[in-house]
Amino acid sequence: MWFRNLMIYRLVEAAITPAELEEYLAKQVLQGCLGLEPQSRGWVPPGREEVDLVYSYGQQILIALGTEKKLLPASVVNQLAKIRAQEMELHQGYAPGRKQMKEIKEAAYRELLSRAFAIRQRGHVWIDPLDGWFIVEGTSTAKADVLVETFIKSTGVGLERIRTNMTPTAAMTAWLSGDEPPSIFSTDSDSVFRSREDKKVLVSYVRQSPDSQEINRHIRIGKEVIKLAMTWRDKISFVLDENLQLKRLTLLDLDREPAETAEEQFDSDFFLMTGELRQLLPELVDALGGADGE
Repeated sequence: MWFRNLMIYRLVEAAITPAELEEYLAKQVLQGCLGLEPQSRGWVPPGREEVDLVYSYGQQILIALGTEKKLLPASVVNQLAKIRAQEMELHQGYAPGRKQMKEIKEAAYRELLSRAFAIRQRGHVWIDPLDGWFIVEGTSTAKADVLVETFIKSTGVGLERIRTNMTPTAAMTAWLSGDEPPSIFSTDSDSVFRSREDKKVLVSYVRQSPDSQEINRHIRIGKEVIKLAMTWRDKISFVLDENLQLKRLTLLDLDREPAETAEEQFDSDFFLMTGELRQLLPELVDALGGADGE
């Protein structure tokens, strides 16, 4: 269990216990799509072998929101609608009009949806009740918003996106243009510059670092850094972006003892991940001038 991408939130209210959380989540367990439902959501066990909705280890918590969605491509609906329209034309002697075609497509959609194949996905959340972290795995803001909204409705626990006194963009631009980041961080070769005036104008560097002249030229003509590859304490590499998301997290050369079973490996990986990230996250926030309002 290792999160590759992090979206960072904070618990607003008092910490919640695993037992309390299990009770809350049990009221909204994922159910399969019924009838004409195109999609359903609910809480699912976070591990492959788990039966409980809440996994906890070392006072750290892992949960997962499951989504079941029926697969129904528009092309399949249009194909059936075309067949139904041809049948209607033969029956009534003339082609269906615009209103009839709309009704035909809606009927075709309902007919196919009732027997469409459904897939399940799940999104994980790591909760640190001690330090108040609520970390969503993934890069999709829309999916994270759904997960956060569902969690709040299920538990009544408040959440907020973390904000820092210095924006990531301002800090990353300063670090590349001459200001050194804190010594526990180093900047790596990948970076993206974007124009302040035209958000579509981007300059990306992959596996190569721009020299000081290039950096100064970009900044002089109004560009700023919106993504920057970094390494923390020679332990974890990641890409920081303008929204304070951490992407492509990679655990570097840390000693990892092999486990005898899959369950033990899961426990070990989760304990290692949470232990390292509980140090990384506050140090990154401090490097960005501290949390806004603190």
